[in-house]
Amino acid sequence: MEIQPIGERVLLEPAHKEEKTKGGVYIPDDAGKEKKEGTVLAVGKFKDGKDLPLQKGDRIIYGGYSSEELEIEGKKYLLIEFKDIMAKIGGN
Repeated sequence: MEIQPIGERVLLEPAHKEEKTKGGVYIPDDAGKEKKEGTVLAVGKFKDGKDLPLQKGDRIIYGGYSSEELEIEGKKYLLIEFKDIMAKIGGN
């Protein structure tokens, strides 16, 4: 199924939080804040029709408190506002 965000929205697959460290130490659910990181799957457009400065495959860090959680075919996705994206990770 293909989903195309409308307006200044971005569809992403959230990064799965690690339940244990690389050294094998388990991390409790309440230990600190969860990283808000994900991979872009689809991108909408600015109100004037121009492309948002993201593309499929970009890894991003996002903030904000409003996001729409979706579950499609057993996988979880987020639909977030472009204004809530704080940074792009890596050299894409």
